[in-house]
Amino acid sequence: QVQVVESGGGLVQPGGSLRLSCAASGSISSIVAMGWYRQAPGKQRELVAIITSGGNTNYADSVKGRFTISRDIAKNTAYLEMNSLEAEGTATYYCNVRVKEFVSTYREFWGQGTRVTVSS
Repeated sequence: QVQVVESGGGLVQPGGSLRLSCAASGSISSIVAMGWYRQAPGKQRELVAIITSGGNTNYADSVKGRFTISRDIAKNTAYLEMNSLEAEGTATYYCNVRVKEFVSTYREFWGQGTRVTVSS
């Protein structure tokens, strides 16, 4: 099994920046992709950014140009640098890890989330 732990959340003022970390550990054969999702109270969980094993990235339109997803392959860790944060960024941020256990077997694992609050 794979364990996923997010960290780095906290309180930040509007216009400020924050960096989240997602560390995957356990029985890992190969990480196919790591992604960040967020969920605000009363709203559905939404995609923020994804980075694949090949280094390709995808971002939600709402965060393009402000957020950057990156990875450290050796550490099985993904990061989300959030800049120019606004109130809409307030949410619990979850990390998703997709792994390849066998030739044609894929599984996804989720962390418990880290809270981000944007407020003055």
